[in-house]
Amino acid sequence: MYRLLFDLLFRRLDPEKAHHLAFGWIRGVSAVPGLRALVRRVLAPQDPALRIRALGLDLPGPFGLAAGFDKNAVGIDGLTMVGFDHVEIGTVTGQAQPGNPTPRLFRLVEDRALINRMGFNNDGSAAVAARLAARPRSSTAVVGVNIGKTKAVPEQEAVTDYVTSAERLARHADYLVVNVSSPNTPGLRNLQAVDQLRPLLTAVREAADRSTGRSTGSTAGRRVPLLVKIAPDLADEDVDAVADLALELGLDGIIATNTTIGREGLRTDPATVAAAGAGGLSGAPLKQRSLEVLRRLYARTGGRLTLVAVGGVETADDAWERILAGATLVQGYSAFIYQGPFWARRIHRGLAARLRASGHAALADAVGSGAAATRTRDDH
Repeated sequence: MYRLLFDLLFRRLDPEKAHHLAFGWIRGVSAVPGLRALVRRVLAPQDPALRIRALGLDLPGPFGLAAGFDKNAVGIDGLTMVGFDHVEIGTVTGQAQPGNPTPRLFRLVEDRALINRMGFNNDGSAAVAARLAARPRSSTAVVGVNIGKTKAVPEQEAVTDYVTSAERLARHADYLVVNVSSPNTPGLRNLQAVDQLRPLLTAVREAADRSTGRSTGSTAGRRVPLLVKIAPDLADEDVDAVADLALELGLDGIIATNTTIGREGLRTDPATVAAAGAGGLSGAPLKQRSLEVLRRLYARTGGRLTLVAVGGVETADDAWERILAGATLVQGYSAFIYQGPFWARRIHRGLAARLRASGHAALADAVGSGAAATRTRDDH
């Protein structure tokens, strides 16, 4: 049914307009309490076997929606209604900004992929903080907040810009993500270099603690988990360097990976790809590289960090493969566009079936078990 709707309606619309239309429907349904509960029972049944503890949080399952879909925290309850176990909002910047000129979002249907150069279009951290503060206390949704650099802010002032957002948003976040890996803000990826990343992450950690009333060395106040999101285009040695830095600074986790600037191996007509222009590629073509980065991070960190896998996740097999490779949590986005509102439900059902077939007593026991088996085979 959704595939027919996609072909007849969404595919004929500008991708960004189609996004706003579909997201509007989700938000509209979730605004009706009885209808929201009914849809949630259908799309978000919770299997106790999939419960997992990550980042100090108890989650109903491991599968969440990646940053980029809900940039301004306007539809969190609607997105949990359709089955996501956590929702990462953003990317949010210190100042409001319109993003890049349109068109800036493109479908590569043959590749089940997207190209975007949105440019962190968002309402700014002050507005988003106010929106999060106004959420009902009864909401149980797990919300991550992804922060990035305002485009107009010079690179040398990036730390201050991130700190502004962290101070405003950390107290409202279940976890906080420093995004230094989008290809659509000039100079942003330069911040992944360890010599620039270290002072940035240190300053954001301190700002988050100030926001929640947790002073250095004190156990008072809530400690907000802090993660960094990295690009798939990093060289292997740079992935290792970020992993080492995360351990050194006591970060809580790494999200692997953001979109890629690569265009290799696409089935879409090259002229169509060229016409789309610059931007980050997401979806199925990112599957293999994001998995390689995840495996490298797990080998480097030895399970001492929470790893969140994102990039090319389409099926329960994809999600399960990432859990076995060391991911405690898994996120998706692009496949939501192509597969529709039953997607998260299919992922959950497939994961539950694979977990029961695996013989593991709990999902946490499966995390990294495939990596351990691979090392054992390699040792022999």
